[in-house]
Amino acid sequence: YDHLARVLNKILDERPENVVDMFEELSRDIKRSQFSKKMDTLRDEPESSAAFDLAEIQKVLFGKGGAEGSEGQEEELVETPLPNVMELAFYFEQAGVGLSREETYCIYLALKQLVDSQPLQKCRFWGKILGTQGNYIVAEVEYREGEEEEEEGGEEGIHEAEKDYGKDDVEDKERQEDLDPLPKSNYKPPPVVPKEDNHTGVNKFTYFVCSEPGKPWIKLPQLTPAHIVAAREIKKFFTGHLDTPIVSCPPFPGNEAAYLRAQIARISAGTHISPLGFYHFGEEEGEEEEEAVRDSFEENPDFEGTPVGELVHNSTWVHHVQHILPQGRCVWVNLAQKKEDDFEEGEEEEEKEVEPDEPEPEVGPPLLTPVSEDAEINNTPPWTGRLSSDLIPQYAVAVMKSNLWPGAYAFATGKQFENIYLGWGHKYSAENYSPPAPALLQQEYPSGPEITEVDDPSVEEEQALKAALEEQKAAMEEMEDMEEEEEEDD
Repeated sequence: YDHLARVLNKILDERPENVVDMFEELSRDIKRSQFSKKMDTLRDEPESSAAFDLAEIQKVLFGKGGAEGSEGQEEELVETPLPNVMELAFYFEQAGVGLSREETYCIYLALKQLVDSQPLQKCRFWGKILGTQGNYIVAEVEYREGEEEEEEGGEEGIHEAEKDYGKDDVEDKERQEDLDPLPKSNYKPPPVVPKEDNHTGVNKFTYFVCSEPGKPWIKLPQLTPAHIVAAREIKKFFTGHLDTPIVSCPPFPGNEAAYLRAQIARISAGTHISPLGFYHFGEEEGEEEEEAVRDSFEENPDFEGTPVGELVHNSTWVHHVQHILPQGRCVWVNLAQKKEDDFEEGEEEEEKEVEPDEPEPEVGPPLLTPVSEDAEINNTPPWTGRLSSDLIPQYAVAVMKSNLWPGAYAFATGKQFENIYLGWGHKYSAENYSPPAPALLQQEYPSGPEITEVDDPSVEEEQALKAALEEQKAAMEEMEDMEEEEEEDD
């Protein structure tokens, strides 16, 4: 009945000719209109896909920065620290390594955005670290002299747990002052290893990361020896969120940002290599720092390149990043040398007697050490060299693959070379990872009369002790009275 009423209303409104012949068509049109989508304003807009949202973010990368003359643009291109990522990607593509051309070009534009927003002297695409929920695109930069921003938080944010623990100890001591004195522990925590300054050691470069090209670059914090020592004992997958806490055993002193920074430093120290002769030590530094640890080098202007056929051998490559010592630093520091202010009066001689001999300094391989001296991994060489093409070797590129850090590669052709890392940020281990065993239990406190448990006395023993104490007290009073009388007589 409702359908028939709607058909008759439409006939009366439109008044078409030959209604009897068109009745079925009118009825069919009205039925079809009941099932059509009503795109009115009350309906929610369709949700956009993740690819569309990412394209909206990356749209900014393809816009021109400012309208300048051609001459100004040429000068800017000459002075900019922006590397030619597309040229390097071309060589890595020949070696079968790298990202897609589309993603590489977006990273190229993202690096340009970073260079335009920061006062940088050097910028390099370090690589990409994969995660379970997101990835990290890493840029290695170096600020201009005197223009680097101060580290926010400093070491205060690093040792928050230690400081809170110290506050609890102070409160406990204050509460125990009113109680009976308890035995004090002679344990002294080991001194904290100081971190290396900017532009030195593991903090030589600064690193920025972003999850996708076009998203904001985030600066990673400075590295401390505690981060590296703890990172060597654990293995965690990255989540893609820098503020994620690292839950591990032994505990890691920081969040995922600090763990990511530690892994970047470890990978750089173990996999950044260059052809032999490309870098060399300056003559002045060589004379003055024969005994000291060399931490700087310069490009060799006389380097003419190494034949590609020879670059497949490990002896023609050297490490140009300082080795990280077991202490967590590139330069060993002697913690046994204490300042005079640390000693209290009367304790200097005692501590000198108790202190053991000075520890042996940690020494690692110096800079520009050949790759052939790296330790093997279960009878497997740490590096594997090959040519990008055996069919046309005269135009091939030499490629080095790290077996210690899967995902680290280096290429060289003529006077040009580059390093890159594309992986999960984990070191190779021949066996399955198993967390380290917990520390040994501490020894019991030595038993003595002050803490030895004894049986409670009986009532008779308590009364006898009370009577003996009263008699002793009365005898003491009599002795005092006698002494006072003798003093009066005198």
